[in-house]
Amino acid sequence: MATFMDVHTGMQGITDEQLAAAHRADLAIEAEEGVHFERAWADPESGTVYCLSQGPSAEAVQRVHERTGHPADEIHPVPVSVS
Repeated sequence: MATFMDVHTGMQGITDEQLAAAHRADLAIEAEEGVHFERAWADPESGTVYCLSQGPSAEAVQRVHERTGHPADEIHPVPVSVS
């Protein structure tokens, strides 16, 4: 499976609770697209949200986000990483 970082914009003022709810919504249906959302981060001031996931394609990641009501503005493959 490939790793993806997606970016959502326009979410100024997002709270911890709202981010957690959006993440839970993705987790609830992710298996239907063969995706796993690992983590999400948010900057409430800029309204930017980032999600790290693994899945078969960027399109599969987007389908989950669209179905849960928060489509990504950008989805980037992450072919190289270190920890």
